Amino acid sequence: MAGTLFRYRWPLLVAFMLLGLPPLAVFLIRNDNVQLESFETGYTDATGNSQIVELLNGERLVPPPPLPPEVFVIAEAERRQLGEVAAELIPDKIVSADRRWDAIDAAFQQRVLVIYTVMKQRGYEMALVEGYRSPARQAELAAGGKATRAKAGQSCHQYGLAVDSAILKNGKLQWNMNDRWVRDGYFLYGELAEQAGLSWGGNWRSIKDYVHVEAKAACRDARSRAGYG
Repeated sequence: MAGTLFRYRWPLLVAFMLLGLPPLAVFLIRNDNVQLESFETGYTDATGNSQIVELLNGERLVPPPPLPPEVFVIAEAERRQLGEVAAELIPDKIVSADRRWDAIDAAFQQRVLVIYTVMKQRGYEMALVEGYRSPARQAELAAGGKATRAKAGQSCHQYGLAVDSAILKNGKLQWNMNDRWVRDGYFLYGELAEQAGLSWGGNWRSIKDYVHVEAKAACRDARSRAGYG
């Protein structure tokens, strides 16, 4: 018996490799870190949160219904009352802001809706404050020098690759960062944005923009194609 095995040792070794390597490769792949395949070039893969990955790989999410206009009228009045205190949180001229979900890049839209879904499961309802922004509106906001420094063509809003979102409680947008619950909510929003492959304005070095998330790499590509690279 030993002589027979020795005589056919090479054919047996080849057969073992052919039969054993594929299952081993599958095992190694399945036990590697899970990464979500990007929706398109320019998006960072979502990692580290199985819930985010599962939602992004699931059925297409549907945007929430629009809020009554008076919600934003009240928020605009609060901004005027708070003045400089509100500059880093409450977007300027939000009554006239564009809140059409269909004007937002489709892949980016889904990532934002995933963030909204997880936020709601954690006890925070989110509302879209501004999505697409026209070059004319961008130039108007930049002229003020407080809401944004980006000129027309430079903001990710112009390419449907940025949104400003606010926490909604009892039908009112929440801005008070001195409230621990509100502050924790915006930081959770930023954490989930990063996990979904997006960039959060709360991580910016200069002016903090806690309501803002964007698809940074995709936006850079869009600006370059438009001649604003």
